[in-house]
Amino acid sequence: MRRLFTAAFASMLVGVASGLFYREFTKINDFPEGQATQLGLVHTHLLVLGFVVLLIVLLLEKAFALSESRLFGWFFWTYNAGLVLTSAMMVWHGCLTVLGLESSKMIAGIAGMGHILLSAGMVMLFLMLRTRITAAERTDLLPAAVA
Repeated sequence: MRRLFTAAFASMLVGVASGLFYREFTKINDFPEGQATQLGLVHTHLLVLGFVVLLIVLLLEKAFALSESRLFGWFFWTYNAGLVLTSAMMVWHGCLTVLGLESSKMIAGIAGMGHILLSAGMVMLFLMLRTRITAAERTDLLPAAVA
């Protein structure tokens, strides 16, 4: 549980800091206000995919003991690697846009890998949750069957 809490807290801190970075970096570089850049999306991605999702997983851990699943470690590291990779590529791409530099297909490819890792983590979460809900239902029915 502590690992989930720490990851959620770190995502919240980095998410808030990324919003500050976006505002200051665009202002320093005289980037036109309202013009689209990936930097403006990093803030919400980190807050929702990192902070909020991991807090929800923390609640699910409390209710269903998700960490007892063999998939928990795989989920945790895959999902967080995807979050870091996706966010880092968004920052890189956004900085290039603000600086007026050309982005490359490599950045898009690496960001795509981050999205794949996030998706794989979500699939593992649902597989793990299904297993733990089934186990919880069995233990709930056991006392009723004995009585």
